[in-house]
Amino acid sequence: MTLFVAIAALLSILVLAFVLRPLWRDKPLPAMALFATLLLATAGLYWTVGTPAALDPVAPRAPASIDEAIAQLESDLQRDPRQVDGWRLLGRAYRERQPAKARDAYARAAALAPDNDDIQVEYAEARALADPQHRFDDEALASLQLVLRRSPQHQRARWFLGIAQRQADKPAEAARTWEPLLGMVDANTAATLRPQIDAARAAAGLPPLPAAETNTKTAVAANAITVKVSLDPDFASRVRLRGDSSIFVIARMPDGPPMPVAVEKHSLQDLPLTVTLDDADGPMPTQKLSALREVEVVARLSASGNAMRQDGDLESRPVRVTLPAKQPVELVIGAPPL
Repeated sequence: MTLFVAIAALLSILVLAFVLRPLWRDKPLPAMALFATLLLATAGLYWTVGTPAALDPVAPRAPASIDEAIAQLESDLQRDPRQVDGWRLLGRAYRERQPAKARDAYARAAALAPDNDDIQVEYAEARALADPQHRFDDEALASLQLVLRRSPQHQRARWFLGIAQRQADKPAEAARTWEPLLGMVDANTAATLRPQIDAARAAAGLPPLPAAETNTKTAVAANAITVKVSLDPDFASRVRLRGDSSIFVIARMPDGPPMPVAVEKHSLQDLPLTVTLDDADGPMPTQKLSALREVEVVARLSASGNAMRQDGDLESRPVRVTLPAKQPVELVIGAPPL
């Protein structure tokens, strides 16, 4: 219970300090008052709702400052040094203030969790931050290499390893380490990363990478679907449609939930139209079109303009597509059923 209170208090203090940093800089006195008020309110809410006494009749006093929280956390870790999360939090607390102590705390966490890739990378970073020249030493390098052997897609490990290779005057190796990142990150991050890769390649006597468009759009364009949408001519001649009707072009999981993995909205006047659905059209960051192997594509005519299907909406016949699609998908709204 004591360790839990120390960790909870330290997290609260760190979060409040981060959120109030701009106000602290411009108006320190109001910031101090607000900091104290929020901290007391947080503690009061926890003690009222969390009923800690039910867990520990002799509950410890919550620390009033980050220094007191750190001291309490260190004391608890001395009594029970097997707490991985405690050592990791202690490392974060010391990261900017005393990097050598942060390194030592992360070393304990890394020893307790040798299979945790994130902790191993944080330990390597802490070793570099504790070095006067911020260099990755042999032990940090070994940790990064181990993580990448286990998890080649670990972005921070790959980035830090490239930095270590640049520091060791191995620019060609750094470029090779960083280049796969272009297919893992978004376009903005890739645009920032490319100059670093090109600089490493230049230092190694290599030409720059090919045109940026090829690399920065790789992740977004993966499994992109070209869709052609039109109205059935006979249907269009027989039915009077509202001019403010909307057209939704949707890709969704076959036999799955109705929520689309990619969707675009257009007006009725845009028909016939051709669109390209890709990850940029995804409404859910946790479900990407590029991660699927099969989708169902459909076009919906909506008089309400609501993305959710309403009574009176008319859909084209759905088409199931295996990805990546080699040919455009053609959808006809109002076509007679087969």
